[in-house]
Amino acid sequence: MPMFRKLAALGLIAAMMIGAASPDAGRPPIIGISHLAVYATDMAATDHFYRVVLGARKGADPEDAAGVRYYFSPRQFVEVLPAPKDHGPSMLAHVGYVTADAARLRTWLSAHGVRDLSPVQHGQGGDQWFGGRDPEGNQVQFVQPGSSVTTAEKGAISGRIIHVGHAVHDRARQDGFYRTLLGFRPYWFGAFHPDKVDWVSQQLPDGRDWLEYMMVGEGSDVTADKVDARQLGVLNHLSLGVVNMEAAVTTLYRENRLSPRHDGPQMGLDGKWQANFYDPDGTRVELMEFKPASTPCCSPFTAESPEP
Repeated sequence: MPMFRKLAALGLIAAMMIGAASPDAGRPPIIGISHLAVYATDMAATDHFYRVVLGARKGADPEDAAGVRYYFSPRQFVEVLPAPKDHGPSMLAHVGYVTADAARLRTWLSAHGVRDLSPVQHGQGGDQWFGGRDPEGNQVQFVQPGSSVTTAEKGAISGRIIHVGHAVHDRARQDGFYRTLLGFRPYWFGAFHPDKVDWVSQQLPDGRDWLEYMMVGEGSDVTADKVDARQLGVLNHLSLGVVNMEAAVTTLYRENRLSPRHDGPQMGLDGKWQANFYDPDGTRVELMEFKPASTPCCSPFTAESPEP
């Protein structure tokens, strides 16, 4: 074999070995937030919040006949489920992420030691999904959407879920799943006080949407004794991206669409304008501008922000 062919072959083998060593080698893309699923004790009141206040389109829930989906775009939504009698203080049901290939991702996770994954299910609209749990027991779904349309639903205050967040007690354990295994990437972290870490944001492996650890316990301003149902509603949340916060909030004021409980707008410590609205059971929906308007506290952004 000529020398240049030998070198080419050795280079190919080396590249294959490097790829095999990568923790996300062969993993189908995880490209965005699909949805947040929450429990509701009053489905009618919750319907008003998501359909009228936030302007989402109401649709059937192919996963649970008792549930309802509220679409911000054909690919992103909030799933509302009737609260079980033993639901406890948290109203979070699960978080859903978009993948390019649900069946292959399930196979990949299983091959990497993730157990107790549900079978891949199929919805009438073409969605495919399966579920599992992260190390702290939070239910996680991976969804292959049946639609490629990302246009905002008419009347929705936003057509883009840009991040979700939930309570995290053990950052190292969660990092083992989200960062080491799945390949989530650091984005920003911060806190109210310089000796604490309250929020840890990491972008999805193949997109700019992010998951926010809402830290609880040692090292955080939120100690375990402070965490009741109201606090969990603040911690377990989703964020809708808006281009201009003043325009978005003005629309809600002008059209009398404000929720009874709300706060802001205010400048977040990450340098982005935000405003908070709460569904009838206290789950927080945060409006947030896509881009920072000032320098963030605590740490710089280490990746590009989501686009509208």
